[in-house]
Amino acid sequence: MGPRPHKRRSAEEVRAIVADLPELSREDLITLWRRELKDHPPRKMSREMMVRILAWEMQAAVFGGLKTATRKKLERIVSGASLRPPAPSLTPGARLVREWNGETHVVDASEDGNFVWKETRYASLSAVARAITGARWSGPRFFGLVARKGDHASGSIQNGDGHP
Repeated sequence: MGPRPHKRRSAEEVRAIVADLPELSREDLITLWRRELKDHPPRKMSREMMVRILAWEMQAAVFGGLKTATRKKLERIVSGASLRPPAPSLTPGARLVREWNGETHVVDASEDGNFVWKETRYASLSAVARAITGARWSGPRFFGLVARKGDHASGSIQNGDGHP
């Protein structure tokens, strides 16, 4: 957003001002905006949007704004970048090994980008994971190629000669 409000206020003061914002006229909101944010609001901004932005900016100055990770994610959205991490790429001949319900499952990456499990071809790792478990899984997560935040990948990958 814009620059932070200039005056440090107590949490109680900010709560009181924010509670009163919806009652202010457009002219009063513009005056407050100019005083607090040291800028003019966009000319065609609605009164309701001015109330929301002023409330957020004033509260952020006292209680803290967005976390760095959230700010970076919003910047990626604005730039049009994908939020999904890139899918892991496997070289042809790569072998994925996963134990499920006491059974070891081996999946081979083929030259055409498909995957082979028990002599059946699948277009995606997710399709293989579904065939193994009977449930919808993220194939890369099921085979340990990607992990949830804080977890470590758990599957094993072998290159074409059978070695990790």
